[in-house]
Amino acid sequence: MRVSPDPGREETPVATTAYPTRPAPRFDIEPDRAVEIAREFHEVMAERRTVREFSPEPVDMAVVREAVAAAATAPSGANLQPWRFVVVTDPDLKRRIREEAEAEEREFYHRRASEEWLEALAPLATDEHKPFLEKAPALIVVFEVHKSETEPRPYYVKESVGIAVGFLLAALHQAGLATLTHTPSPMKFLGPILGRPANERPYVVVPVGRPAEDATVPDITKKDLSEVLVEL
Repeated sequence: MRVSPDPGREETPVATTAYPTRPAPRFDIEPDRAVEIAREFHEVMAERRTVREFSPEPVDMAVVREAVAAAATAPSGANLQPWRFVVVTDPDLKRRIREEAEAEEREFYHRRASEEWLEALAPLATDEHKPFLEKAPALIVVFEVHKSETEPRPYYVKESVGIAVGFLLAALHQAGLATLTHTPSPMKFLGPILGRPANERPYVVVPVGRPAEDATVPDITKKDLSEVLVEL
């Protein structure tokens, strides 16, 4: 175990012995089938869209728990898994989150955002009103977990949590649930509302549910593969 070189300073012990090992997983999928699997996943994910109009119909929490479990399998710096997923279904908590988020969003849209940023957002017709934070049956608030008396110092925190959120969105989408990623800035209000310790820093709020009957989404396209892929 590592010991602090300063006797007056306490550090979280970090194991220095290597993990035990086991054979790497092998799937032995035929090349043609591998292409089919990748294409099928691409086609499923290509149908995903950010939804801002939710049905209040409750979601099956077993599905949400499995999706979070999938997210928690994501790779992370030094395998320290610096994430916490807080699932909120309580109406009062959702209302408080909406009120605080909309206060920050008013500042953003009317004072802090540059004209260039507002022009980029204009085609999406977004503004400071965020009713989905209250109407969606569940909110998953994702926190970065930083060093504390009980948590070791994490590495590559934002990268690790970002990958986990990607897993989360994919799992929820494949289970038939709609999502969006909401990042009011700053988000410091989330920790006190949800009773989280100071070393947990908000990363993103993910409303989860089913689209409302009359929900619509922008008819957008994604960049062509030739614009995003470089093969050397």
